[in-house]
Amino acid sequence: MALPVAPMLRIATYTVLQHLKGGRYPLVLMLEPLLRCNLACPGCGKIDYPDPILNQRLSYQQCMDAIDECGAPAVSIAGGEPLLHRDMPKIVQGYLEKKKLVILCTNALLLKKKINDYKPSPYFTWSIHLDGDKAMHDHAVDQKGTYEVAVEAIQLAQSKGFRVQINCTVFDGASPDRLAAFFDVMKAQGVEITVSPGYAYERAPDQEHFLNRQRTKNFFREVFKRGDDGKAWDFTNSPLFLDFLAGNQTYECTPWSMPLRTVFGWQKPCYLVGEGYVSTFKELMEGTDWEQYGVGKYEKCANCMVHCGFEGTAATDAIRHPLKMFSVARKGVRTEGEMAPDIDLSNQRPAENVYSTHVERELARIIAENPKGAKRTERAA
Repeated sequence: MALPVAPMLRIATYTVLQHLKGGRYPLVLMLEPLLRCNLACPGCGKIDYPDPILNQRLSYQQCMDAIDECGAPAVSIAGGEPLLHRDMPKIVQGYLEKKKLVILCTNALLLKKKINDYKPSPYFTWSIHLDGDKAMHDHAVDQKGTYEVAVEAIQLAQSKGFRVQINCTVFDGASPDRLAAFFDVMKAQGVEITVSPGYAYERAPDQEHFLNRQRTKNFFREVFKRGDDGKAWDFTNSPLFLDFLAGNQTYECTPWSMPLRTVFGWQKPCYLVGEGYVSTFKELMEGTDWEQYGVGKYEKCANCMVHCGFEGTAATDAIRHPLKMFSVARKGVRTEGEMAPDIDLSNQRPAENVYSTHVERELARIIAENPKGAKRTERAA
């Protein structure tokens, strides 16, 4: 189920015009209106916060202000689990009224209960978290039965006329054969796939199963080989990003292409790396020393090949070299032969530990704003 024509043209027009203007611009607003989740996945670095922080929510108005500030044509709502936010239907409707493409990312545990709060729209997509077949997914989220819930939710949403895609994160130890077979199942169900290697969150409980860059490239070549060089399946990822995953492109990331607004503020420098927070999008764009971040520049970025950092680079490359993009789309991803040279890591600066500073500052703000409420939360925890 490809993206409908209207939002696709709107995004394409925006991207080309912004590119012609020059300078940095966002493609997708990444929104985390809450950090609370109803799962505790071992590979997640988003939920390791004290309860007073997990209980924070972005308001409806803060969510609307975020898209107005940055001007991106699309918003990807994640978390935490966004369906735990009681104002989520109102937030989604607010974005739709602004003609923004809305991608609502969920683990689907609450989707059956909540689905009637939403209406199908060409601008609205359910993105179901599904990291492979039953054994792969249940292991990744550390809870049995979640695969069946997600598949049932996909079928329910499709039956009600919603556009549905899956968000598939790949970790070290995954089997190319099994992932390819899983993609076949999704293809048969008419579901598009967003695929990405996992990011090695420093706070994730499981630090042993993240792919490094070389293993990522080798792995995706093996996967794409099993699917007619990737042409057998329907991806939401761009062809050049898939080509990058298979080691055929040397890309630096574009961290501002998918900026994150979270309960802390606008996160510097990107969705994955939290090195500081500012109050406005303007401060994020103008106050971030972008040259300090990226593969080869900062240790925390060393193994990153995640779509939220590199899809923006692939989009820019497609505008500059459309024939290359059309060639990969037509012929598929090259899975044999020499890979493109990778970025030298020898001069990257060491990682800084800033987590405690952010937590202490946020807790102090929460207590200052509502001393009684914060104490009640601490006692309940």
